[in-house]
Amino acid sequence: MNPESPENVLFVVMDTVRKDHLTPYGYDRPTTPGLAEFAEEATVFEEAVAPAPWTLPVHASLFTGLYPSEHGADQENPYLDGVTTLAETLSRAGYDTACYSSNAWITPYTHLTDGFDDQDNFFEVMPGDFLSGPLARAWQTLNDHEALRAVADKLVSLGNTAHEYLAGGEGADSKTPTVIDRTRAFVDDSDGWFAFINLMDAHLPYYPPPEFAEGFAPGVDASEICQNSKEYNAGARDVDDEEWEAIRGLYDAEIAHIDAELTRLFEHLKSTGQWEETMVVVCADHGELHGEHDLYGHEFGVYDPLVNVPLMVKHPALSVDRRDDLVELLDLYHTTLDALGVEGGTPESAGDVARRLDPARSLLSAEYRSFDEGGGHGGGDGDDAPADPGRIAGGDYAFVEYSRPVVELKQLEEKAADAGITLPEESRFYSRMRAARRPEAKYVRIDRIPDEAYRLDRDPGETENLAGAGDDLVAATERVLSEFEANAGGAWDDADTGDVTDEAVEDMDAETQERLRDLGYLE
Repeated sequence: MNPESPENVLFVVMDTVRKDHLTPYGYDRPTTPGLAEFAEEATVFEEAVAPAPWTLPVHASLFTGLYPSEHGADQENPYLDGVTTLAETLSRAGYDTACYSSNAWITPYTHLTDGFDDQDNFFEVMPGDFLSGPLARAWQTLNDHEALRAVADKLVSLGNTAHEYLAGGEGADSKTPTVIDRTRAFVDDSDGWFAFINLMDAHLPYYPPPEFAEGFAPGVDASEICQNSKEYNAGARDVDDEEWEAIRGLYDAEIAHIDAELTRLFEHLKSTGQWEETMVVVCADHGELHGEHDLYGHEFGVYDPLVNVPLMVKHPALSVDRRDDLVELLDLYHTTLDALGVEGGTPESAGDVARRLDPARSLLSAEYRSFDEGGGHGGGDGDDAPADPGRIAGGDYAFVEYSRPVVELKQLEEKAADAGITLPEESRFYSRMRAARRPEAKYVRIDRIPDEAYRLDRDPGETENLAGAGDDLVAATERVLSEFEANAGGAWDDADTGDVTDEAVEDMDAETQERLRDLGYLE
């Protein structure tokens, strides 16, 4: 541990927040004055890359130091299994740990909260017993049976649909103030702590508190605009320029509310004398599209507004500066271990994969991203941990993985069917994607449609597809992606398909059938 290292870590994820909508990144609307002040004593990273474009695999990577294809947490297998988490490692080392969020994915049933001494999920719709116990066991039973996965899709879809239709509206109230209050109480009662919080305000649907809506979206009725991204993506609803402006206004208002609540937490740490003793990490897990590439939300693509995310870190070992070198969010796992002087790598249970601290992946280390040329990708692991597939090409590349988004796909199909639209199976909606990205270029391998590649230095909007066009830097990026794919077990060639049949339903145990009957999926 660096001798200047603080005793505590506050790790903040602003769910679904785009980098270019934040004041420290040059946004022309005053959405985040608090973060602008924070940036004056932090390092601001311009080229931070998320390992996936949505919550579950990103958080699993933050908590394990593994890429999505390594930890396996995605919509077809929506839980961590056989992996020791950051919280488990830190708790074993004697740190007080807590996780507070209002994101339905960060719950006991996904195992993302494993190891936290205290955790609470303030998801507005689902009761706590919906997220654990019998349903969690039912969920795993469904996903472990290939033929039952479509039933499992429906199960999660229920939660998303409930959130979409019940969590918004005039009576909706953000859970962010409650998350902040719980965090304040936790840090005041702890000595040597790791606090992780996820703030969900900027995730659809957008129903900001009135005072923020008035400031950023005056006169906009949130119930009248398109709050369902699947309707737009399926082609069932058009959104014109005026409506996009209204949507972005509400989105900005939600971000402004996050900023106000974070400022309240920061001021509390300062007033209680804990600020100087705390490393503070603020990032987004992914961004959002508002019509770019004819997409709404954060599904069906790995474009930069989704994966080039904001990241700001306050630590004495980091200068107050802006950096444009490449950073991967999964490096924050190692950075946190480094900050608290914990080696890691000890499995919580026999057979678990447990990454130990790799200095070349810690932002605090002079060795940061000094990966050996030529594929020395095993450094920093315990004997039972797999080799790190991204520890290649001198650390100049980040890697993004996007498995088939089965939950969103089910909802998309329903919206399309309601509108009499047939979605082509050979489309991005049914595709899995992997990308290699450096600040100047990106190459995206896609399993059902042609690959995409962009020169980000000349085309930051990713409008001209250069795959196969002979650009040298794009070709080099594809070669590095191929090396990553080989290290990760091979390229993704096709997407899984699994239908539910009457015979498959009969294979469920009685408890699973009863739970699904209660939810209306079985008669």
